[in-house]
Amino acid sequence: MNGKPYCRRCISFKGEQVEHKPSYPKKAPIYLEYELSPEQKELSDKLVENYKKGIDSLVFAVTGSGKTEIVLQTISYVLTSGGTVGFAIPRRDVVIEIYWRLNKIFKNNKVISVYGGHNDNLEGDIICLTTHQLFRYPNYFDLLILDEIDAFPFDENDVLNIMFFRSIKGHYIQMSATPSDKVLSFFKEEGRVILELNARHHHHPLPVPTLYKANILKRYYYLIKKIKDYQKHNKQVFVFAPTIDQCENLYYVVRLFCKQVNYVHSKRAKREKIIKEFKKGLIRTLFTTAVLERGVTVKDLQVIIFNADHPLYDKAALVQISGRVGRKKDAPEGEVIYIAKKITKSMEESIRDIERSNRCLQNMLQRDKTEEIKQSNGDT
Repeated sequence: MNGKPYCRRCISFKGEQVEHKPSYPKKAPIYLEYELSPEQKELSDKLVENYKKGIDSLVFAVTGSGKTEIVLQTISYVLTSGGTVGFAIPRRDVVIEIYWRLNKIFKNNKVISVYGGHNDNLEGDIICLTTHQLFRYPNYFDLLILDEIDAFPFDENDVLNIMFFRSIKGHYIQMSATPSDKVLSFFKEEGRVILELNARHHHHPLPVPTLYKANILKRYYYLIKKIKDYQKHNKQVFVFAPTIDQCENLYYVVRLFCKQVNYVHSKRAKREKIIKEFKKGLIRTLFTTAVLERGVTVKDLQVIIFNADHPLYDKAALVQISGRVGRKKDAPEGEVIYIAKKITKSMEESIRDIERSNRCLQNMLQRDKTEEIKQSNGDT
């Protein structure tokens, strides 16, 4: 290319690159409308200490535990120290979501978003961006946070992984509810730390999926029956399908029997508008592919995974999708249903993983209760 050798895997990454410029300390107050849980506060403090010591961290936390809240204190510390922060996520929809959240939390600072088709403004105090856009920021970020490290297209992508480490000027934090064994082994090496959190902030257990196994006609009948039941009780539901075709087919069948339904996928026009309408309650049932697998929080949401035995649904994907349910303190419960022709190993493993997290939560709560009793007896 231009008479020079060029990597074929990198040839699609074209566009302006940003040179790191000396920054200056900024006030970075955190505007949060609620207090962190004791477990969140403990991890938050540890992340700041790790950053000060030059230690890179993996936050291994269950879905809905508040990973974003845990890194806020470190972001604030870096900004007040004159640094620049990047918050990278593999998927565009989640980048947009986190951009709006951080805008409200860091009102005094310049928060921008960078993703495909939205890259006119490339410089800010906090840069929320897709992992593909990291090519624009060589040796740039004093703190680079990467959420959903196991998500497509970042997971197992050598080019994106190289661009991530190439963008770091200082140190980094990676976050996931379902890190691979490879990632866990990497962070067990010297100079890195794994911080675990098995509790959601409201201390309610994760909803454990239930299974419905049947032939195709019974699967459709059961799906329509459940959606009608949810609508009767004024509950919203995500119905996940493994492919775009299946997503659209489900929608066109179910809309004959149920009202206030719609669908989204990666090729759906105006999907951001549709998602906003769903959040406002104008849509009660939303059929979706993996585009809503992560990063979206809706109060009192129910989840159905149709054809959960599809090869695209590995354990990590099923755990992430199940984690959409019960995230709010005032609505910590809900249903997760796997509808399938057969029960797969991934389905069984995802349920075992969720049950393991719940046992860890119960053990933690029991330890806290025992400690309170000991302290109370001691005080007496």
